[in-house]
Amino acid sequence: MQIKPVEETIAGVLGIEMGEITEDKVTATMPVNSSTHQPFGQLHGGASVVLAETVASVGTWHLIDQENEIAVGLEINANHIRGKCDGIVTAVGTPLHKGRTTMVWDIKIVDEEDRLICVSRCTVAIVQKKK
Repeated sequence: MQIKPVEETIAGVLGIEMGEITEDKVTATMPVNSSTHQPFGQLHGGASVVLAETVASVGTWHLIDQENEIAVGLEINANHIRGKCDGIVTAVGTPLHKGRTTMVWDIKIVDEEDRLICVSRCTVAIVQKKK
């Protein structure tokens, strides 16, 4: 199984760009524009959730045996704190739990002024690749 580049996934459709990827932190940005808006011109909560899960999944994948395992979202929740109409949001994910079969990530999404837009917690399952 080949891992697709982010550009060829929903993350690419939404304009998500990965930033820092370390064992203790993952960042990514996403534009707030017509592609990520809900019908009333605000950042769509679902787009924020895609950004959060992308950060958590990429962060988990960075920590596992990439030859034999993949990372898949198991559960996610999100609290949408503040609306946003345009610009860029940045997600910062930090692992709360680095287990053998699951990892739990805390993801904060902020605007250009570091104001909290969304806070999310994502559990990612670590599963064996199908041969």
